[in-house]
Amino acid sequence: MPTPAPARKRRKEARPSELLAAALSLFVDKGYAATRLEDVATLAGVSKGTLYLYYANKEALFMAVIQEGIVPVLAENEEIAARHTGSSFALLEKLLEHWWSRIGCTAYAGIPKLMVAEARNFPEIAAYYYRNVIARGRALVGAALQRGMDSGEFRRLDIEQTIDVVIAPVLMLLIWDFSLGHFKDTPSDTNAYLAVHMDLMRQGLCVPRV
Repeated sequence: MPTPAPARKRRKEARPSELLAAALSLFVDKGYAATRLEDVATLAGVSKGTLYLYYANKEALFMAVIQEGIVPVLAENEEIAARHTGSSFALLEKLLEHWWSRIGCTAYAGIPKLMVAEARNFPEIAAYYYRNVIARGRALVGAALQRGMDSGEFRRLDIEQTIDVVIAPVLMLLIWDFSLGHFKDTPSDTNAYLAVHMDLMRQGLCVPRV
């Protein structure tokens, strides 16, 4: 039987994930500019010096949050798209459902609002986010749209403009929930919102059956 690792070693190995969880929480609650590394360390239960063993600065910490939490979900969606053999609209539904279950209903859902609010002030992290998240997400949606248009399932539309129209309502839902949505008298019904979005897309994209 293997000898269990000492408690201290297990704790040290867990620190990167704890730091990323703490950083995500503070980035979403306070924004990028207001998040301090010492606050991240305190929330994670380690010293600031320990944090610097793993991440050289706040930019590196933020990029690690994106790389470890969001980028793998995009890779999973790329795998879903590569294996899909059904209709193109069903593929769009699968991509949205998977993304929402892994990102949209988690703390990571607050990242888009953060990026919209602070992109102009922090162009380096905005460029990183665009390359690693936005560009890959747009490519996924664009490929699904092109697949549907090529098969005759979807109407012929401008791909780039249609990508924006498909993504915009979901992006707006996230921004709303992490900003003005807090002042709404009743909570948003996310499932109903997404169902309406998909129904409108179906009506707008799909060629009517004769």
